[in-house]
Amino acid sequence: MEPFVLATDRVRLSVPTAADVERVAEVCADPEVARWTTVPSPYTRGDAEAFVERFVPDGWRDETAFTWAVRAPAASDGPVLGMVGMTREGAPGTDLSGELGYWCAPDARGRGLITEAARLVVDWAVDPEGLGLAVVRWRANVGNWPSRRVAWKLGFRYEGSLRRFGQQRGVLVDSWVGSYVPHDPRVPNEPWPVEAPAA
Repeated sequence: MEPFVLATDRVRLSVPTAADVERVAEVCADPEVARWTTVPSPYTRGDAEAFVERFVPDGWRDETAFTWAVRAPAASDGPVLGMVGMTREGAPGTDLSGELGYWCAPDARGRGLITEAARLVVDWAVDPEGLGLAVVRWRANVGNWPSRRVAWKLGFRYEGSLRRFGQQRGVLVDSWVGSYVPHDPRVPNEPWPVEAPAA
């Protein structure tokens, strides 16, 4: 599949390019990105090059992982504000599933941009004219409240916590998991947890 652009009046999603390597390296070296994602740590420019030059194009070519850089609207070459990706699993002729993932640059947090971007990607992923997924899953390390809030806003149903379910740099970690199926309302399906820290 050839990469394509998704956009609203608030965000533009386009495939990261070689011009984004320095910015990706800078953002992925942020302690919060390292804490909650599976990126290498410490993160180097070589890691960013491998991500942009191999992981991203290979995923699009094989139609297994679709990755977009989040940018300001109409800024085709604007700086990376975040990253959103969707994986796809399943054999042809069977129900397909996917997993949503994302991270946000420190200077772009708190503006709702990742929620907007992730909504675009989920909409495309469950559309029969897109990937036609039967379910999209979300997973985050226990304690990653910003990630959980994005999934909550998008209408993902929180399914619970699984012990040592996630893999992070060779260590098994407890994970929150959630799911979204086509025709679920695109709004929160339950109150925001009272135990969540104040924003």
